[in-house]
Amino acid sequence: MESELHNFLVWLSLPAVGLPAVFIVSFISATLLPMGSEPVLFAYVKVNPDLFWLAVLVATVGNTLGGMLNWLLGFGASKAHEKLSGRHEHKLLKWFEKMGPPALLFSWLPIVGDPLCAVAGWLRLPWLPCLLYMAIGKFIRYVSMTYVLLMIPDGFWSYIGNTLMTILGKWFQLAN
Repeated sequence: MESELHNFLVWLSLPAVGLPAVFIVSFISATLLPMGSEPVLFAYVKVNPDLFWLAVLVATVGNTLGGMLNWLLGFGASKAHEKLSGRHEHKLLKWFEKMGPPALLFSWLPIVGDPLCAVAGWLRLPWLPCLLYMAIGKFIRYVSMTYVLLMIPDGFWSYIGNTLMTILGKWFQLAN
């Protein structure tokens, strides 16, 4: 089992496969689906340190486009809601509307970041400034988180990997 996992990780580390995987996972994780892209980006950069900036850029683009999908969904939902029940005022939406697109610098935050993008669309904030602020926030997150994770000694990651492999091995033995 360990050799299969190793072969899979080697396959994922190829730039022709790995970068599209980083993009897809980053895109999906920016939608309202619960998924994290940081482990995939970190693993890719760990195997290909020379491609740090390219991988961060690919992850940023994927995550930003996923955030813009949320913006578009919020925009469409707002139009549909208005058509069905008329326009309503909400205090929290007023606060967000007052802050405007710069609030999307926080779109990288866990739990609240993805809905922020949808709320920006709901409020029909201009898409280009939303796109730029989203991209800046997500880029800063990917650079800082990946850099910090790379500072952790390899021995820690080996220990985590070995522990995980032991747990998975026992789990698969029980399943058979």
